Amino acid sequence: MDATAATSRHVVRLGQENPRFSGPLGFISHMDGATLAILRRLSLRRLVLEKGGVREPHWHANAHELGYCATGEALVTIAANHAERESFVVEAGDMFFVPSGAMHSIENLNDGRTELILAFSHERPEDFGMKAAFDAMSDAVLGNTYDLPASAFEMLDRRTSVPKILGLTTAPLVEGQARHVNAYKYSLEATPPQITFPAGTAHTAKSALWPVLRDIAMFSVVITPRGMREPHWHPETAEMGYVLSGTGRMTILDPDGSTDTYIVGPGDAYFIPPAYPHHIENVGEDNFHVLVFFDQASPGDVGYRSLINVYPRDLVAIALGMAEDDLPHFPFTEIDPLLVPRTNPIDPIS
Repeated sequence: MDATAATSRHVVRLGQENPRFSGPLGFISHMDGATLAILRRLSLRRLVLEKGGVREPHWHANAHELGYCATGEALVTIAANHAERESFVVEAGDMFFVPSGAMHSIENLNDGRTELILAFSHERPEDFGMKAAFDAMSDAVLGNTYDLPASAFEMLDRRTSVPKILGLTTAPLVEGQARHVNAYKYSLEATPPQITFPAGTAHTAKSALWPVLRDIAMFSVVITPRGMREPHWHPETAEMGYVLSGTGRMTILDPDGSTDTYIVGPGDAYFIPPAYPHHIENVGEDNFHVLVFFDQASPGDVGYRSLINVYPRDLVAIALGMAEDDLPHFPFTEIDPLLVPRTNPIDPIS
């Protein structure tokens, strides 16, 4: 029986989740170890910035961040090792990477709403903000740091915190170089897809194409209404997905032999532990678009289509509990196609 995302042990309806932070200038929703107990080495946040909103300068002590701009436009500014500074603009379809421990801010440049999907290389990312970092140090320590008298910081109110999303009173300042090529930015959807089949396409953000990546990667997968992601698993690699559009059905096999089959739609997020067999198919009338994150910079893949050719037919027949004469004549496949056409009628959705 097909379950909805709300009843699956592998899924969180992130688009309907109550935000962990909400204010007049935006909100942040989380899928982490607190909301989905099976998460390991990956988590997800949905950041929505209204006009004038900016995510407070902050950093993550235990996780790299990999962001995808779903709608709108934002200015990302990073302060990293040895006074390194990066500042660049991301638009819909662009990605950015922030190394663990690097302070960064995200500022909405749009007259309307900007939405970003943020993945992390830990199930419980630890956050530090600029305000808390300054509050932790005395006036004298801050004065010594900046060659100023301690009294220069006496107006710093250490009793209150700032919201996670701030509002600027001036128009955004975008330097000319912010629209140039940057090592921490990747225009994913603007490039030709690395994988193209009639059943769909995949744009890949992994270390072979984006060398700055560490411990995390992402595929932007579009499956046509007649397409399916073949059953497969990822050795040593967990998978986490966020659905941007369309309707899909997934099945996951757990080690106890039970299966979890569920329907996902826009705003739903899921997690699959390393090496758990699973598949995804489009069961709607429009394209199914999903962002698929991995906890490796270069994820591996074992597909059903190619693995069947590894063993002799008699062994495969015995393993499947079939007579060898009844075993189908599988096509020889040297390299898994990733996406395959659905030539048979769709299984009923109950």
